[in-house]
Amino acid sequence: MGTMRLATRGSPLALHQTELVAGLLRQAHPGLVVEPVIVRTKGDRDAETPLDLIGGQGVFVTEVEAAVRDGRAEAAVHSAKDMPSVMPPDLVLGAVPPRADPRDGLVGSTLADLVPGALVATGSARRRAQMAWLRPDLVFTQLRGNMARRVAIGESDEVAAVVVAVAAMERLGWRARLADVLDPIDVLPQAGQGAVAVQCRADDDETRRLLGAIDHEPSHLTLRAERAVLAGLGGSCTLPVGAYARHDGAELDVIGLAASGDGRIVIRLARRGREPEVVGADVARALLDGGAAAIEGFDPGAFGASA
Repeated sequence: MGTMRLATRGSPLALHQTELVAGLLRQAHPGLVVEPVIVRTKGDRDAETPLDLIGGQGVFVTEVEAAVRDGRAEAAVHSAKDMPSVMPPDLVLGAVPPRADPRDGLVGSTLADLVPGALVATGSARRRAQMAWLRPDLVFTQLRGNMARRVAIGESDEVAAVVVAVAAMERLGWRARLADVLDPIDVLPQAGQGAVAVQCRADDDETRRLLGAIDHEPSHLTLRAERAVLAGLGGSCTLPVGAYARHDGAELDVIGLAASGDGRIVIRLARRGREPEVVGADVARALLDGGAAAIEGFDPGAFGASA
């Protein structure tokens, strides 16, 4: 059947996710050869600078997308939460395999066991704002780097705890190293957290056909709804925003979050509907009308951007 090359970052987690996609493709299309094409992104080359200072979410995505555009690969595999909310017009979301656990967790301590003044490490404005709202007595420090580094620091004496994605821990076989799993209502996930997104060129009909066989519709629909919330807020991982959708087989329940960086303002609102982009946009509009537009860093003029 030929070969499909999958562009990916070179981290252990990214390679695991790419092999997951490759396995699904081989199962769906016996005889198809699937090969990784490793791309070292700006975000990988600079693992120290906070993301908001080097370009936000796009630092993990843009150069991987370029490998698809220039023909080095037929498709790209991303952690869906790393993708900017607006899809480039020449690329499409070809497949979303079954989603893993979207929740956040802690390495090093449970939330309840963190003493007042405990130092918690996270590079995410969303996690920091919600944790500060739950526990204003905590102190936060920036942390970036691959999962091995984050987990090692969480298990050291450098900090009391590190906030991580449960899905990443599960995919690396480290679920037992989690001290706590946070309720998704208390700490709403990032849009797309736990999902893997497979991108390809919009005009590549054959690749779109092959990817369609591994698409999991409920996961795809919830991702589209969450991305619509993010697009409507004009946000990225540099702002405290989040979205979490569930599909019951008929309709989508979508919760959105907007917060101030210090966690003193946290707004959560939910809507229900059938069309992912419509209900996601409704959540974003409700958040903006409900006070998010007044939070520093949010741009109401960005409402209506394509997800």
